[in-house]
Amino acid sequence: MGRIEPVRPRVSVAAVLLLLALAACGGGGGSSGGGGSSGGDVVGAPGPNVQPIVVDPGPAQNYANGAFTSVTVCVPGTSTCQTISGVLVDTGSSGLRLLSSVLTLPLPPQSDSGGAPILECNQFEDSYQWGPVVLADVKIAGEQAASVPIQAIGTSAFGAPEACTQAGLPPQETVASLGANGVLGVGLFRQDCGPACALTGSQNPGLYYSCPSAGCGPTAVGVNQQVLNPVWLFAKDNNGVILQLPSVPAAGSLTLNGSMIFGIGTQSNNGLGSAKVYTVDDVGYFTTAYQGNSYPRSFVDSGSNGMYFLDSATTGLTLCRDTADFYCPPSPVGFTATNRGANGTSAAVDFTIANADVLFNTPNAAMVNLGGPNPGAFDWGLPFFFGRTVYTGLEGQGTPGGVGPYFAY
Repeated sequence: MGRIEPVRPRVSVAAVLLLLALAACGGGGGSSGGGGSSGGDVVGAPGPNVQPIVVDPGPAQNYANGAFTSVTVCVPGTSTCQTISGVLVDTGSSGLRLLSSVLTLPLPPQSDSGGAPILECNQFEDSYQWGPVVLADVKIAGEQAASVPIQAIGTSAFGAPEACTQAGLPPQETVASLGANGVLGVGLFRQDCGPACALTGSQNPGLYYSCPSAGCGPTAVGVNQQVLNPVWLFAKDNNGVILQLPSVPAAGSLTLNGSMIFGIGTQSNNGLGSAKVYTVDDVGYFTTAYQGNSYPRSFVDSGSNGMYFLDSATTGLTLCRDTADFYCPPSPVGFTATNRGANGTSAAVDFTIANADVLFNTPNAAMVNLGGPNPGAFDWGLPFFFGRTVYTGLEGQGTPGGVGPYFAY
């Protein structure tokens, strides 16, 4: 039932330039805000750039509000391939991560200049994932990316370093703990970390490790050797991703079928239409305003399984008795907040929060009114996607809505 939201190590372009210069010198109602499909009637029409997604209980049969798909990975340059289902679709992170326990392919490792394998400690808000970076050809729908650095979660000869575990967060390295066979990060950015992880010294956030036989130590990894968003490496349809899911009734739905469409304005089935573009800052945030206050660290994230926003004192919502991760008001409560992009685009969003314990006691996997606390910010999770066509414009890539990164809906 947990959320998937990455700790965001990316730093702004301005900060990177500054660091480099210094070095040279010595993420009671019915629906989540409705809206319907805002990108035009042809969005999601069948085509080689369309991949089915499904909201269901996932491989562990216990996931709430998880959008899953299948991904095919191959030994680079060969026809030796494996298709893995039950992979969580996450617009809040970048890069493909698969459980080593489900991978049967001998994928070659990513190595440093001395031949030592590179491993990564990928940290989310509530967990971490440790494992080697390996290379794979990635195929989704009719799209393909060659020799993509991906992470094989878990099963390593090297234990996770103290810097990875010291926060006390649990690992998510099995189907039971992750609730999925992997995570497909199709978010705003080309890499999972970006320029920060290419720096040396204390400014490096320490996600990547070089692991010679003597043990693992933090290392700088070039941006193109980091775990990469495979969409960026597609030959075409490589400027963004569209998720399209139907509306969900207040009581929820047993399962839900939708589409993941690659490219924005590159084919007849992925036009931007009338969707509004909300540009973000260099770490993927925009501003959400609520009751006269602005929260500039807000974001859209299909990998979060609820609407996570503010705290109980601010919202007036009761926390669940058995967990502080979710809200459990006695009856559904309606809210209105306003999203505002860095480009000034703004619009109100109506949504409702219901009692999570009541929702979890149904057989439904799709829950539009599920939410929990996230002090000081709005995490617009998967319920935000229900009844909408949501666009994720990839950084540095041109689209009809301008150059990414941005969200649009």
